[in-house]
Amino acid sequence: MRAPMDDEDKLAISALQHFRFCGRQFALIHVERLWAENRLTAEGRLMHEKTDVPAAHATAGTLVVRAMPLASDALGLYGVADTVEFLPDGTPFPVEYKHGRPNPHGSDEIQLCAQALCLEEMTGRAVPAGALFYGKTRRRKNVSIDAALREKTRTLAAEAHALRERGETPRAQYDPAKCDSCSLRELCLPECGDAAEKLERAWRSRLLAD
Repeated sequence: MRAPMDDEDKLAISALQHFRFCGRQFALIHVERLWAENRLTAEGRLMHEKTDVPAAHATAGTLVVRAMPLASDALGLYGVADTVEFLPDGTPFPVEYKHGRPNPHGSDEIQLCAQALCLEEMTGRAVPAGALFYGKTRRRKNVSIDAALREKTRTLAAEAHALRERGETPRAQYDPAKCDSCSLRELCLPECGDAAEKLERAWRSRLLAD
């Protein structure tokens, strides 16, 4: 049997979203401890500040719990679910709120699945589905927590832990679809290329020292 992971060794569930979006972004945040905010991250933060207030109420036989703490020893994860709806039969149904629109790289689904796996470990109940609510569309997107998504989430969690333990930061690979909207662009310098790698590392080291 696998020994429980110490809390300080666990990764935030949101880190899986970073890792799925970009391994370099994940390493800058969770290995090098760098962070910068732009309009998109600020708007998302403000949205979650409104929802991340612990509360519970019942409606139509469903218990709705907001800002529910989550953890998984099996995956080495922790976090807070925006909302968990406990259906009349007791089945947990996580709902994650997003400021923007559905994205094409599946990181939101990974984050939701990680929440579902935490809930299963915590409650002993199967979590077959959840939902993503997008602020721009004002619609829920129902997500099946199927075998393929579960396997992908477990694999990403293991890979993210391994990268953090190695202490590596992947090299920058400029992708306009991702990089142009990333809040860490000025820290990442994705257009630098190999020739500026040493200069980039020295600059970030000075930034951390300051």
